[in-house]
Amino acid sequence: MLGEVAVLVRRWLDLDGDVAAAEEHLRSDARLAPLVAARPGLPVPRSVCGAETALLTVLGQQVSLAAARTFAGRLVAAFGDPAAGGPTAFPEPAVLAAAGPEALRAATGLTGARSRTLHALARLLAGGLDLDAEREAGRGEAARARLLAVPGIGPWTADLVALRVLDEDDAFLPGDLVLRRALGGVPAAAALETAGAWRPWRGYALLHLWTAQVFTDPGGSR
Repeated sequence: MLGEVAVLVRRWLDLDGDVAAAEEHLRSDARLAPLVAARPGLPVPRSVCGAETALLTVLGQQVSLAAARTFAGRLVAAFGDPAAGGPTAFPEPAVLAAAGPEALRAATGLTGARSRTLHALARLLAGGLDLDAEREAGRGEAARARLLAVPGIGPWTADLVALRVLDEDDAFLPGDLVLRRALGGVPAAAALETAGAWRPWRGYALLHLWTAQVFTDPGGSR
C-alpha cells in the first residue's frame, strides 16, 4: 500500500518529469529566463485520477477557479461516495452517467449545455475510455481526439487534460485568458506563435507563466 501511495505522490508532484531539461531549454527565452530563475524546479502538477481530472476540467470551463470549486463541491455533495467519518469521494463516472444531465444541472447550478457536456463525458468514461490506461499505453493523441469529439469539449479542455493526465509535456492552451494576460494581453494566435520557441516544453512554460501571473494578479481568473 505504501508503495502505491508513493507512486501516486511522485506522479502528482511530477517528480519523475524531466523538469531540468525543460528549464534548460526555457532559460534561452528572454521572457521565461527570469521566471525559471525565480522558481527553479517548478513542476507540472499531474493527475492521479484521469477521469476525475477530466470531469473537473469540464466544470472549470470558462469560469473562475472559485466558481469551479463551488460546482465541484456541489457535485461531490450530491453524487459522491461518503466514507464513514471521513471525506466524500469524488463520484464515479458511471454514477454521473446514470444520473442524467438534468439531475447534474439541478445539483450543481451548471448551465444546461455544460451539464450535457459533463454527462456526455461521464458516459464516455463509464463506457470504457480509461485516460490513465491510454497514457500508459502512449495513446495520448487518440484519447485527446476522443475528448474533442464530445459536444462542448474544445481545445482548452482537451489540452489541459493532455497536460495533466496524458503527460503531454508540450501541451499548450493558447486561448487561456490568464496565459494571454501574462503575455501582455495578446490574442490566442499570437500566444501560439510566441510559444513555438518553447517546444517541446510548452507545458512547463505555461506553468511558469500561470504561476507568475497569479503572484502578479492574485484576484485574476480565467
